[in-house]
Parts: sequence; structure tokens; C-alpha cells
Amino acid sequence: MNYEEVLDQLEEGTLRAANKTENGWEANIEVKEAILSSFKDGENTSYEGIYKGFVDKHNLPPRFFAPEDGVRLVPGGSSVRRGAYVSEGVIIMPPAYINVGAYVDEGSMVDSHALVGSCAQIGKNVHLSAGVQIGGVLEPVGMNPVIIEDDCFIGAGAVIVEGILVKKGAVIAPGVTLSKAVPVYDIVNEKMLDRGADIPENAVVIPGTRRVNNDWAKEKGLSMACPIIVKYRDEGSNASLELENALR
Repeated sequence: MNYEEVLDQLEEGTLRAANKTENGWEANIEVKEAILSSFKDGENTSYEGIYKGFVDKHNLPPRFFAPEDGVRLVPGGSSVRRGAYVSEGVIIMPPAYINVGAYVDEGSMVDSHALVGSCAQIGKNVHLSAGVQIGGVLEPVGMNPVIIEDDCFIGAGAVIVEGILVKKGAVIAPGVTLSKAVPVYDIVNEKMLDRGADIPENAVVIPGTRRVNNDWAKEKGLSMACPIIVKYRDEGSNASLELENALR
């Protein structure tokens, strides 16, 4: 397939930049290569009408939606790029951006100032709160993008990058940063997760700190940020998230 066919199928949701298999999630290398080809082939052009004054690749224009698509794209500066899939029932609050190759499944909320990076995969009924940054991963082509599975809640200002997988039902508190360089501590099971490890199902992750093991740093009382799993979702934590439905 040429890249135009790939972009069409990505928008239709019949093709994805990553797929869930028996062995976990795997990047679709052919899709990512096609997206990279579209960038190489694209030429900068000006956009007219409501996009007057903007310049981007001629073959990756912003998407337009109609009421029959079932997507609520609220006015005010949001954009969904060519080659991104947005399912029925998704709400996008302004300003937000969904990049090429991304997949946002049904019933999810992309709140103000949120970014869904290139090829990121967002599951069903996910809430991306205001200011959330979901990083994009186009290169290397074999690397998984950031994946947020069904029923997750990502708090305001959280940053998730470098192909981190957040499993079903997890809650990421405001201000948490998840990357492969920062270890996650599970105080429920009293262990440190491997760097870059998946965030387990139903985990509740908050911002934390750990001491720096260096004599000078100890003398100065320095510490580093680290995410901490403080609990796993129960009826109490589920009730606290019910406001989500009221916003729809």
C-alpha cells in the first residue's frame, strides 16, 4: 500500500500503528514507515479558510468532522491531523491536538491543552485531563508508541512518554511523569518496577520522591521525583471518578 492508503485506513480505524497480540502490544512497522514516507513526500503549503495563516505538509491536513461522525469537537483551536482515528463518542475540548497515526477509541475525553502524540493508542472510556501530554513515537519504527488501555484516568498535567504502556483501569494522578528513565515504586507489593515497565491494571499512581544516594546530595537533602503506586482501584476510587459521566 502507498502512504495515502495507509492514512485512509488509519482514519477509518481499520489499520493501527500498534496492535494487541497474545504476547502484548506490538508496533506496526509498515504503518510507521508509511507515515514517515508521507512526511518526506509532503511539501509545505498554506492553509486557507479557517486555517488561514498556517503552514504544514500538503498531504497531512487537519481533519474535518460532521455530526454523523458522532465526535464532539468543541470550537476553540483544537486539531486532529490526517491519519488519526477518532471514534464515535469521543469529546475533544479546546485547545487539544491529536497527531497522525494516533487512535482514540470510543467514549474517551481529550480535555483542554492535551496532546495525543503520533501513533499513540488511547483505549475506550479514557479520560485525558487538562494539560496531559501523551508522547508520540515514530522513530525508531520498531518501538511501541505510548499506549493507554481502556477505562484509564490520566490526571491533569501528567506526562507519559517513551512507549510506556498504562494497562486497563489505571489511574495516573495529576503531575505524574512516566518515562523509561524513571523507576516506579509499588508500595502495595513492596517492590520497584523495572525501568520502563508497564503500569499494572487498576494501579493508582501518584507523584513521589526518593533520596539521591550520593554523599553530597544527602548532605544537601536532595531527592528525585518518582511515581509511586499507592493502591489499586476499589469501590471508593471508582466512585471518585463518576464525575466523568456527568460531563458528557
